[in-house]
Amino acid sequence: MIIDYKDVNDLNRYKIMSDTVVPRPIAWIVTEDEGIINAAPFSYFIPLSSDPAVVIVSIGEKEKGVPKDSLYNILKHKKATICFVNKDNMEDVKLCATMLGKEESEIKEYEIDVQRPLEEYPPMISSSQTALFCDFYQKVELPGKTTPIILEIKKQYLEDGRLDERSHVNIENIGRCGAYFKAMVDV
Repeated sequence: MIIDYKDVNDLNRYKIMSDTVVPRPIAWIVTEDEGIINAAPFSYFIPLSSDPAVVIVSIGEKEKGVPKDSLYNILKHKKATICFVNKDNMEDVKLCATMLGKEESEIKEYEIDVQRPLEEYPPMISSSQTALFCDFYQKVELPGKTTPIILEIKKQYLEDGRLDERSHVNIENIGRCGAYFKAMVDV
């Protein structure tokens, strides 16, 4: 079967792509504006380069012409913290998938514990084993309902004991395999 993407509607194209490009990491992108902490779950992002150290994330609209809070906050403040999901906080990230108003915080609404190891960045989810502290790098202009943005990783939090002597990281992230969440485990 050959699927011609021009003949597939936006939602089904997303489903086909997201069920094919697997596993994808699941993480909160934490941003701030006017003292409100936004913690939005994302699985549509991926590393793009290690020099510069950048990831690309695709952010949709709340409604036609209205950017999601994450995009608005990143473009305004040029900062984001990406906190990876593990089995201990998977239920919290599912709660955060509920759309809240701009003036509401998922952190407060769902009583999620955060910490701020770096004052110049939004806080991180305390239960995350690793977090990336990022600066806005570039917006990618594409037609459509999503806006890809490139974030440059400036610093990384890594829970003690998770980095070995050869700079390999041992974390227990949850990934997205299509519509399902899967633990990333050794085989």
